[in-house]
Amino acid sequence: MRFIPFAVLLLGSGLALPALAAEAQDWLRRLAEAERSQSFQGTFVYERSGSFSTHGIWHRVEEGSGVRERLLQLDGPAQEVVRVDGRAQCVSGTLADEVVDNQAWPARELNAKQLLEWYDLRIAGKSRVAGRPAVVLALVPRDQHRYAVELHLDQESGLPLKSLLLNDKGQLLERFQFTRLEIASAPSDEALQPSANCRPVPVPESKAAAAKAWRSDWLPPGFTLSAVAERRSPASDEPVAWLVYGDGLARFSVFLEPLHGALAGDARTQLGPTAAVSRRLATADGDVMVTVIGEIPLGTAERVALSMRAIAPEAAQ
Repeated sequence: MRFIPFAVLLLGSGLALPALAAEAQDWLRRLAEAERSQSFQGTFVYERSGSFSTHGIWHRVEEGSGVRERLLQLDGPAQEVVRVDGRAQCVSGTLADEVVDNQAWPARELNAKQLLEWYDLRIAGKSRVAGRPAVVLALVPRDQHRYAVELHLDQESGLPLKSLLLNDKGQLLERFQFTRLEIASAPSDEALQPSANCRPVPVPESKAAAAKAWRSDWLPPGFTLSAVAERRSPASDEPVAWLVYGDGLARFSVFLEPLHGALAGDARTQLGPTAAVSRRLATADGDVMVTVIGEIPLGTAERVALSMRAIAPEAAQ
């Protein structure tokens, strides 16, 4: 494997030439196009906090009818997701109680122009993954509110063969890596058929009044609100506001649940790249538990949680 050590890139050498920067942007655009237009199937490993799992993936682009995709965990607890055009159609295992629309294994559609505002994009060299030659791209954040990403893109198709998420010290937080990739033929109907244990995902309610009643006084630079929705709390059946923010690469969710006198304490934890912060917030209508979950540093998640504010009913109209 031949590429520049990523820790060197994190130090910001400033030696990237304009021509290399333009080439890196071309590869990023090629990646976005490949994920929209290229059918493939294969096996990949996923690593987080020293825990490994193996997954099968079948991804078929159907002209005129969109993209159909199936993911199946091959070891440990059975986990399965079938998606059409990014929306989960059915899920199994513990994901069945957690998936809302396209939260599970979200597709990574990268916008080069948007990312260049918040990340330095560089070509870091070449590598070989799953027996296939690859070009290595580095996306280095310009502030402390997001993580660095190293992408190994297949030279033939532009698909991501490996993705590494690293903190500001260059330590690995998360790894996605193909061990087998086939692009010569599209997956069959049989391969894309879900198992009997794959439970349908209900279509979320169109109304999102609870979510629209909230705003954040502070967001990390570059993050904008991309979705609002409501979901029912599994504990109380109360409507829970759900807001999703992203910068074109990283994403986090904010959940706001009325407590109605229930006892609940503040909490903060981090598992690999995923931060989870819960803070009790007093409002005119009673206490609310604010929970921020996403692939952002723990301090950033905590600051977002502390910044959430209720909007007056007339202002939310």
